[in-house]
Amino acid sequence: MPIIPRIVVLLHSKTYLMYNQIREDVLFIILFAVVTAMAMMSSCYLLFRQGNAFATEVTPPVRLRRWTAAFFASIALNHVWYMPIFFLSSSNDIMMIDLIGGLLDSMTVFPLAIVVLFAILQDRRRPLWPVAVMMAPLVVGNALDVATLNYACLPLLYIYFLLTCIGLIIYFVYALRQYSRWLRNNYADLEHKEVWQSFVVLAVILLTFGIYAFTHVGPVCQYAMQITCITLISYLLWRVETLSDLSIPLQQSPSAAEPATTDEKNMDDYELPQTIHDKIEPLLQQFCIDTRLYLQHDLTITQLAKTIGTNRLYLSKYFSRQGITYNTYINSLRIQHFMGLYRKAVDSKRPFTARKLAFDSGYRNYTTFSGVFKQLKGQTVTAWMRETANFAKSDFQNQQKIVSESAKTDFVDT
Repeated sequence: MPIIPRIVVLLHSKTYLMYNQIREDVLFIILFAVVTAMAMMSSCYLLFRQGNAFATEVTPPVRLRRWTAAFFASIALNHVWYMPIFFLSSSNDIMMIDLIGGLLDSMTVFPLAIVVLFAILQDRRRPLWPVAVMMAPLVVGNALDVATLNYACLPLLYIYFLLTCIGLIIYFVYALRQYSRWLRNNYADLEHKEVWQSFVVLAVILLTFGIYAFTHVGPVCQYAMQITCITLISYLLWRVETLSDLSIPLQQSPSAAEPATTDEKNMDDYELPQTIHDKIEPLLQQFCIDTRLYLQHDLTITQLAKTIGTNRLYLSKYFSRQGITYNTYINSLRIQHFMGLYRKAVDSKRPFTARKLAFDSGYRNYTTFSGVFKQLKGQTVTAWMRETANFAKSDFQNQQKIVSESAKTDFVDT
């Protein structure tokens, strides 16, 4: 027997055996129902609640919120579709529901998962038609299986789906590099705005979810898929709750018109005139440094540009010519402010905590502050404070010694 037909027969028999096992497993049925209810409630929460219930200070991105709600709804509806399997005994009926479920997955769950990944990255709106193109072979293959009532296309769909996931991960690594650069060019505070680590977690979860959904060959895989769903729903809820709306209109400064070419893709090609470059530095000194505007939490480059009377493109290109990003500029000022506060506190011998000084320097999150400090200064906050305190103590002892020797000299002269 050729290899493909043999795999098809094996898939048919294993699928039927698996469903016979899980429908007699009360624990699995309860877990299945919990995931269904969790997905539906999460979808309703994101769809009908305008703001966040937990991170109330965060303004959520509406686009991400709606697409995530749609994704949760697709998971819930997919689970509802599979429920009759727990009560059926006919092999053909079970196969039909399983095949149609795979078709529904390829039309809803998987494309919506990709769209959610696109929506998390807010540097620009990416076109969604490539998602439809990627999913088309899966839809066609699953539709053929439904029409012929067998798993003939499934082995090929496994390979295609795995290659698609790998291609998507490669693309998102590239997209995240651009997104990280965009964040540092526009934002000083990056708490919950960075998505590098969280994307890796999300990508692994989605890849696992997809593989299990296409290769459900045993009860263990089915349990793993339900646990993956719970993890995925919990993670995405946290991501939507903590991720701020980062959309920035390009035209925000009426006092200084943007150049004709203001598209994000063309910003790198724009050359800042030297006359404008020379004017920006004194304006930053006057309106940002002297006024300590840099201490304002979540100060964006758009707000700073409007304050000094220019626009975001000019200011971004100014920092680029200095070899730094907007994020580096603001955080350098904040770290210098912290160092000045610390030295004053040590000199005056008044009680203080590093956390309080960091807060007074524009940081709401001490972990963020300590990470920035180490990145800019090359050592931890604790090491720098200890080194500075020892230097101050040594300097004080040297001054005391000089005063003492001077007093002795004056006495001898007398």
